[in-house]
Amino acid sequence: MRKAIILAGGKGTRLYPVTLETPKPLLTVNRKPIINYLIELFADHGVQEIKVVIRPQDREEFGWWQSRWQKNFKNVSVSFEEETEPMGTLGYWAHQLADWTGNEPFFLTNGDELKQVDLSEMKKHHQQNKGLVTIALVQVPNPSEYGVAILNNHQIIEFLEKPANPPTNLISSGLYIVDPAAISYLSSRVKNGEKFLMIEKDLFPHLAKDGKLVAYKTQGKWYDCGNLERWEKAIKEWGN
Repeated sequence: MRKAIILAGGKGTRLYPVTLETPKPLLTVNRKPIINYLIELFADHGVQEIKVVIRPQDREEFGWWQSRWQKNFKNVSVSFEEETEPMGTLGYWAHQLADWTGNEPFFLTNGDELKQVDLSEMKKHHQQNKGLVTIALVQVPNPSEYGVAILNNHQIIEFLEKPANPPTNLISSGLYIVDPAAISYLSSRVKNGEKFLMIEKDLFPHLAKDGKLVAYKTQGKWYDCGNLERWEKAIKEWGN
């Protein structure tokens, strides 16, 4: 898989006031921006081109990142796309990057998480199970704080959002392989000009119903850096 998209356009309200000055993907863990770990993950598994979707008001901060860090990534092209209005986790790809991804499956990830995933094995799993989207799932001790996946073998049949009594501890790691054919589920909404689209709500339920949503369980480390407590935990534990 040659291409990846990193979603880096969120406001990061749960990390205020820190993110009033610094976008979440540029917050550091062990003195290195979170986005660096994601780019390294992709580069290590053969990804050649990465698009990072950002807010226009964060352009200066990501420009600083380019001048400071981009030279470290010699084998991968990293470029930035400005999302001028909120388009959710899927809208920007559907409207602006579908031509760029073309007919090849690509990686899509949230930009505020640290994750250890064998992307080569995930790719094989995706191909073997013939789904349209494969989700990297991780086990967490507090699944009731997330969306919990219900499985039937390798298929995800449902997500339960923050259940009081979660039946499993498997949650989405925020990392996906997306087959461009999945856009067929959204074609009418895209044609009608609907820009705000969420992969979790607008695509996953339809794929699950049709048996096209695949689970890939990963045993690697995973840290959600979305609030101060979780970010601090990542700083303390990621390098250990």
